[in-house]
Amino acid sequence: MRVGLFSDTYFPMPNGVATSVRMLKENLEAGGHEVFIFTTTDPGAPKNEFNVTRIPSIPFRKQRLGVIVTPALLRYVKGLSLDIIHTHTEFTLGRLGRAVAKRLGIPVVHTMHTIYEYYTGYIIKAELLDPVLRAAIRKLTARYCNGADAVIVPSGKTEGLIRDYGVWRDIRVIPSGIPLERFAARHFDGAKAGRIRSELGIAECNKVLLNIGRVSHEKNLDELLVSLRDYLAANPRVVFLIVGDGPARRDLERLAAELGIQGQVVFAGARPWDDIHLYYRLGDVFVGASVSETQGLTYIEAMASGRPVVAREDGCLDGLLVNSENGYSFSDAERLTSAVDLLLSDGEMLSRFSEEAERSAQRFSAGAYAGSVGGLYEELLTKSSK
Repeated sequence: MRVGLFSDTYFPMPNGVATSVRMLKENLEAGGHEVFIFTTTDPGAPKNEFNVTRIPSIPFRKQRLGVIVTPALLRYVKGLSLDIIHTHTEFTLGRLGRAVAKRLGIPVVHTMHTIYEYYTGYIIKAELLDPVLRAAIRKLTARYCNGADAVIVPSGKTEGLIRDYGVWRDIRVIPSGIPLERFAARHFDGAKAGRIRSELGIAECNKVLLNIGRVSHEKNLDELLVSLRDYLAANPRVVFLIVGDGPARRDLERLAAELGIQGQVVFAGARPWDDIHLYYRLGDVFVGASVSETQGLTYIEAMASGRPVVAREDGCLDGLLVNSENGYSFSDAERLTSAVDLLLSDGEMLSRFSEEAERSAQRFSAGAYAGSVGGLYEELLTKSSK
């Protein structure tokens, strides 16, 4: 097959959508398919990329937004004789992919990576208008998804949400894959990890609670700080390492100071993607409180790194987090600190949970994801040829 993937975010952007699209391209190509990426320009992008076309873009809230689609680009895409188009955005590149699919008369698949109603606070600050904006987002999302031949979602949680929006199209739950190999223990550079640990001021005797991801308000990191305050105060050798950057960082740094735990909360900031596997293994337990995830890729990456997860109860964890086996879910501060204390105070239990976490992540391989998506492509092509 000749496949066109259209996304506003792509490597080297450090986010889940960019990683998912890149892994899909590489694994579809490994399966013998030809894959063409259409995405935005990026200052950090490699100069020579195979089958990657970038359109002019502008920065938008630490992402990129395509701004110009020329007639020449449309002619180029049409000339590729694509068999199927797969969009990963509802914005500029998604609209381009949809337009090309319509002109060529070929199937179009859309992956719903983001639930935008969780992010209305970034668009408007007026609380009275928030319900209006959320309703508009739901309507626009349903309209976009219903224009595709099939919609891929990463979890049953997301399927339920967009069904409630009014999406009636064929929906397939296909969890996004991750490059499991890069998180394997054999790729862990102990010397480099030690230097990073020293740079961050984390002593060898410290136990480390870890969170990796965008430092934004919808991730509810403030809830974690408040909930962990008494536990950290009572356990001076435990530190909370937060890796990532974003609009909530300054507020969280102030909150840590107000709570009197700034000495045990380490804000590492954004770190290179090539080193992220090292940071996962710096932690003993991965903790999270977000309820805005569609799948929770960082939880899977943590488990692939052999780290048990303690996370707020959420539908995106169904089938992934198994209480008393690879981690614990919590609904309040007491259950959070109880779970953390159980794991950090019992080395044998921590080891057992770590082994089970790594096993649990194996079904989320990038190869399995690409195989499922490729199967859907073939199904749609067979259907369209009849």
